[in-house]
Amino acid sequence: MKKSFDEERRKLIEKLISEGVLKSQNVIRAMLTVPRELFVPPKYRELAYIDAPLPTLEGQTISAPHMVAIICELLMLDVGMKVLEVGGGSGYHAAVCAEIVAPKDVPREKWGHVYTIERIPALVEFAKTNLKVCGYDDRVDVILGDGTLGYEEAAPYDRIFVTAAAPSIPKPLIDQLKDGGRIVIPIGGSFYQELVVGLKRGNELLTFSAGGCVFVPLIGKYGWKEY
Repeated sequence: MKKSFDEERRKLIEKLISEGVLKSQNVIRAMLTVPRELFVPPKYRELAYIDAPLPTLEGQTISAPHMVAIICELLMLDVGMKVLEVGGGSGYHAAVCAEIVAPKDVPREKWGHVYTIERIPALVEFAKTNLKVCGYDDRVDVILGDGTLGYEEAAPYDRIFVTAAAPSIPKPLIDQLKDGGRIVIPIGGSFYQELVVGLKRGNELLTFSAGGCVFVPLIGKYGWKEY
């Protein structure tokens, strides 16, 4: 008999905890709660809890669970925060963040919110559908647009994260980050990048590397040109 997705999810989370990837209770709880199998195309659903990227639509991928965990840990998310994601994909990472900043067990007036920007129309619709099915559409807004420009309408943000690699940190994202806010973004070329964490202090952005990573290129005005 096929193991249930709940059991597979629990085993993956236990593995990430044992490897030291997952540490914070709020991130662990969120990843145990959000059903990754509902954010991948049906033909890949049985693979939802292998720790690897999976194809979505238009040649794009959903990040490996360990990378979602690493970014969430580096963001240091908390209830009530306003978050901007650049590269919405299937909506999974936004849902995990929403589960942390706007958990259902706190009053709605204390909820934070997640805004996620995606440049591919088919993925925008895919993410919206997935988030609605899973009950996160009241905590996540999916926007079609150039993510390198940020989303000025809801700025400033407590946290910003980017799920594609840029040549440098786009200036609009720095401008839209609150003083005291934090950004996580892969920086580098096509084959290797550093996962950079930036802490905004006044007009300064203090940065450090959290290690190597590989992401698809960030396409847009302040990213790479489309190829």
